[in-house]
Amino acid sequence: MIDPPGERGVRRIAIGLALLSLLSLAVTAWIFATVSREQEILNQIIKHLPSSDLKIANELSGDLSLQNGLLALLVLNVTATAVAFVFVVRAYLSSEKSLADVKVLSSDILASMDAGVITTDLSGTITSINASGRSLLGWDHRPGSTDQDGTRERPGIGSNIAEISREHGLLAEICDESRRTIQPIRDRDYTVNQDGLVKTFRAGCTRLHNRGGQQIGLVIHVRDVTQKALIEERLRRMERYMGLGSLAAGLQHEIKNPLSALALHIQLLCERLAKETGDAEVNESLDILNTEVKRIGVVLDGFRNYASINDIGRSPVDVNLLIEKLVRLLRPQAEGQNVKIRVEPSREMLGLIQADSVRLEQVFLNLAINAIASMPDGGVLRFVITGEEKTIRIDVIDNGNGIPDEIQTKIFDPYFTTRREGTGMGLALCDKIVRQHNGNLDFETSPTGTAFTVVLPANTEV
Repeated sequence: MIDPPGERGVRRIAIGLALLSLLSLAVTAWIFATVSREQEILNQIIKHLPSSDLKIANELSGDLSLQNGLLALLVLNVTATAVAFVFVVRAYLSSEKSLADVKVLSSDILASMDAGVITTDLSGTITSINASGRSLLGWDHRPGSTDQDGTRERPGIGSNIAEISREHGLLAEICDESRRTIQPIRDRDYTVNQDGLVKTFRAGCTRLHNRGGQQIGLVIHVRDVTQKALIEERLRRMERYMGLGSLAAGLQHEIKNPLSALALHIQLLCERLAKETGDAEVNESLDILNTEVKRIGVVLDGFRNYASINDIGRSPVDVNLLIEKLVRLLRPQAEGQNVKIRVEPSREMLGLIQADSVRLEQVFLNLAINAIASMPDGGVLRFVITGEEKTIRIDVIDNGNGIPDEIQTKIFDPYFTTRREGTGMGLALCDKIVRQHNGNLDFETSPTGTAFTVVLPANTEV
């Protein structure tokens, strides 16, 4: 911790007062000894003086006695001053101890916070950082320490905030912005890669003022909001289909019924024209109409399934058997595209879960088809099944080219697709089905492949 401004000056004044008090006592003792010696000499002289000089000698003796009294009074004042000074010193030491306790308490509070707190001076030089801040930024408090690979020095206290790694460059940016503006900066999110995991940090910056209201630096606070960001993203996904049940029912009534009548009359028209004329263009136009009507029906059914709020049916399901059945179904298509399928079952015994086997099979089928489509030149599709505490985890992993950064936040959106075929409802519907099972669907992607992870609660009762 940094000593408060002026604390050294107070100590110097206290030491100066102590020295001055000691000097005053020494001078007083010297004067007292000198006066006593003079009094003794005068008494010896009086014994040998003639009677005519006794009057003057007695007057001189009286003056020395008066000086001796004044000297005693001076000693008394010095003693009282010394006693008062002792009480002042004791009060100072007590206040210093209290200040030390407050400093220790503040250090303990900062060390116990799960948020990183960094202080800098006006030029951006780091003056302090708590334990959470060092952990979040990935470096310790010692200046000049090096990274694990020893390739470069790691910044520490005394370094400039701009010297932090590029991943944390937002901290220097918000410091510069805070210097230019008056308002505090809050809730600026950025992502970093730590230990192979992508984490979301939320940072802010406020001005640091002393007791006189003068700005002396900046305070930067950083929090790890990875889990909160995931929850917020999941809530946003849920909002996409909450409240759409009534809209789906209205569309089913307003569009599906007239569409069925239209499809029926197109079929009747096709049968009648097939008997009366053999015009190829007319037949082609009727085929197009019939195909597009069916496509609209498929789109409506997909929207209805996505927006439906009906509960799912549940029965005992063995996840291992479900994946094995799915692999047998997928193998011909995978072999046709030179994709090998590997299943890595759980090492421990997995119990049955209460789930809708048809809908879960639809989830894994959609994920597998997307994985195969991401490997047009062939590759390996892996199903990894693991049992975790009260959950069962199924990873569908491919070694394709990964999902581009610009579309990663959109892949669970309804009707979003990058392929020419399909309605774009596959992943959105998968996400909903998994959540209906009180599970989670997430993914991790890189240029070397993508892994979709389905986590389902184990031993879920009806």
